[in-house]
Amino acid sequence: MKMILSIAGSDPSGGAGIQADLKTITTLGCYGAAAITAITCQNTLAVSHCHPLPPQLVADQVLAVLTDMAPSHIKIGMTASTGIIATLAQALKDFTGEIIFDPVLKSSSGHSLLSGDSVTALAPLLARVSVLTPNIPELASLSQLPVSNAEQAQQAGLLLMERYANIRALCIKGGHLQEEEGEVVDILLEKKGLDQTVQVTRANHPRRRTANSHGTGCTFASAFAAYHAHQGSYQKAFHSAVTYVDTLLELGKDEKIGHGIGPLQHYKWMKKQDVEYRR
Repeated sequence: MKMILSIAGSDPSGGAGIQADLKTITTLGCYGAAAITAITCQNTLAVSHCHPLPPQLVADQVLAVLTDMAPSHIKIGMTASTGIIATLAQALKDFTGEIIFDPVLKSSSGHSLLSGDSVTALAPLLARVSVLTPNIPELASLSQLPVSNAEQAQQAGLLLMERYANIRALCIKGGHLQEEEGEVVDILLEKKGLDQTVQVTRANHPRRRTANSHGTGCTFASAFAAYHAHQGSYQKAFHSAVTYVDTLLELGKDEKIGHGIGPLQHYKWMKKQDVEYRR
């Protein structure tokens, strides 16, 4: 059994955070454990409140899992406070598996989920992780570079990989680039060989026009973790995670859940797989 520990905030509407992570991990055939960093009050319309948990309580949840179970992968989402970031960096110092970090800085509705200077705050954790999965605004914030096209995104990603030598793969989610275009370009940067040359892989796919995109970032990072747990390849995990999220966006485009930005419907992946199996 492949096991993944998700460390993230809780979304009571079920669209993002811990809830989206566990849905993704489960539908992709892994066992999901979870440590909560913050309690949020949110729905499809907005985040109205975010309450970070005490840092030691977060660390104790993580250690409770690590001392009893053996996850090969840890996926980190919203970290919520500088205290939690520092405590997590310390708690994970001896973990030898993959750490996939989705650096959640804002909610889909624009609510800030990390106070202060994100670059300074996240540095202790960025020095520990092996995979980073930023969207375009997160990439620009962390690199402190302008990112308005795929070439600039690639350069910003390369800068982060140079700054944090432990990062072996960086997945840039391109949904915020050229939003008027009918195509999305996601980018994988991966260190290869003894000389750590960075290989660039791009995945071009149709832009799905849908109101149901809440939780795509969390879902992508968790899908990457799950696929890597099964396949052991960054490139295969990247392409598989892109396909997973793209498929969910298409399958759920006509549903209506809530009155704002609706969530992905992860169960539809299992229904689709079941139909294809029966064929």
